[in-house]
Amino acid sequence: MDISGLVITYNEEKNIEKCIDALFRVCNEVIIVDSMSSDATVEIAQSKGAKVISQAFLGDGPQRTHGLQYCKNDWILNLDADEFLDTDAEKFIMDKKYLDGDFDGFSFRVKNFLGDELIDFSGWYPDHKVRFFNKKSAKPSESKVHQKIITTNEKKVNVHILHYGWDSFEQIIAKKNQYSTWHANQLFNQGKRINSFKPVLNGTVAFVRCYFFKKGVFNGLDGITIALIQAFFSYMKYAKLIKLQRLEKLKG
Repeated sequence: MDISGLVITYNEEKNIEKCIDALFRVCNEVIIVDSMSSDATVEIAQSKGAKVISQAFLGDGPQRTHGLQYCKNDWILNLDADEFLDTDAEKFIMDKKYLDGDFDGFSFRVKNFLGDELIDFSGWYPDHKVRFFNKKSAKPSESKVHQKIITTNEKKVNVHILHYGWDSFEQIIAKKNQYSTWHANQLFNQGKRINSFKPVLNGTVAFVRCYFFKKGVFNGLDGITIALIQAFFSYMKYAKLIKLQRLEKLKG
């Protein structure tokens, strides 16, 4: 059974070579949907044998959906450029265990790393994500932020994706800040409206959940830092939504 690797990119010259090499271990083609990178992402991807499609960023879900039409196979391994299959996930795919049963999507556990350090607390592990699916009956959601794969018969399997998303806390905060803006705009466009207590309430709940209930308290300074970052993200997306609501009233 042939598999298409699908990756959306923007300025991923640091990761793309390793990403494509890893995908070709289990895929017979790799499709890159690139959002007009200004670095060497496209050149490196083409030199490694990937097919590159240039497309201005449509949002997380729509960008992935756009790439499906270029995939010649039904089974899709849709990783980010900083994600790699762990050896157990490679074996699962190479042994064709995904053909056992009538499943159209498989949710793998994600190991998130800060540099080379595994973050296995504050709810960051196990972080299940569907990254392997059959496009005949499963597809990315239309969400522009943190999309998920919509399946008809999904199965969770105890194999892993390695996610090397950040080298520093500063990078995590910058990404969370960007995501909070996207989330706020998405909620606003969906007609979501909230009161002024929502940011503080959700930020507080996020901190308590991550620090106390998700074992951040047992991981020293890193534990409290990750919990605060999660609280920051939850607070900011709703604070930005309130800002959009106020601008709407001024215009109205």
